[in-house]
Amino acid sequence: EVRIRVHAATVNPTDLMLRNGARAERLRDVTPPHVPGMDIAGVIDEIGPGAETDLTVGTSVMAMVVPLADHGGYRESIVLNIDSVVQSPYGFTHSEASTLPMNGLTARLSLDQLGLHPGQTIAVTGAAGAYGGYVIQIAKQEGLRVIADASSSDESLVADLGADVIVPRGDDFAQKVREVIPDGVDGLADGAVLSPLAVGAVRDGGGFASVRGWKGTGERDITFHVTYVRDYDHRSDLLDQLRQFAEDGIVTLRVFGTYKPEEASEAHSQLEAGGTRGRCVIIF
Repeated sequence: EVRIRVHAATVNPTDLMLRNGARAERLRDVTPPHVPGMDIAGVIDEIGPGAETDLTVGTSVMAMVVPLADHGGYRESIVLNIDSVVQSPYGFTHSEASTLPMNGLTARLSLDQLGLHPGQTIAVTGAAGAYGGYVIQIAKQEGLRVIADASSSDESLVADLGADVIVPRGDDFAQKVREVIPDGVDGLADGAVLSPLAVGAVRDGGGFASVRGWKGTGERDITFHVTYVRDYDHRSDLLDQLRQFAEDGIVTLRVFGTYKPEEASEAHSQLEAGGTRGRCVIIF
């Protein structure tokens, strides 16, 4: 294990659900305090006995945190297994680095579940968000064609992220995709949680990745994947790949704004209000 002096903790939708009671049943067997936060960046200030690592005290690092196991990332100091921790991307601030682990690993998991090959097509809903943006950028790196949604105000952002085709955001996403690709896409990453409203965009026998546990309808031989990022906890190898992607400019780290710990409620309110393009980050 290593101890990290946390300098930045990102606010994510899953933190809102932990705080507002939407996931209260998961807290029944967790000893208080209930601390949200799935992303942190900071500096190693102690290495535990027996830890096998090339990281040293003073190294800037980032990590994903599983709140129900580690009491969340909104804290000044945290102890994590070394296989959850990697060096932060060089040249980025703690705030920027903190936006990568959870959403980046979630995007990585969805893409791995869909198992698409270069030249195939993926659809992305919620494309302007953190998860959606990472899906687009990693998918392009891996040779996929990307069709993504965007509001009129987000079209330029989604285009800059690399989407090949942009359709209007809305409940008729599947219809708009079929107008472009009549046979349907090979896979879909549902960052907007459209669930049944989006499944029509997928071809017969294609794949659908849900980030909110939707298990699908079983229709048309579509394979429905549930993307639970905790499945990629302790995958420092994949997190280090994301670090390299950031350094190489393949993925973009986006910070909407920074907040003091006593302003955490404001950060939550900002995210709940919608429209943030980039993550709210609490600074310790």
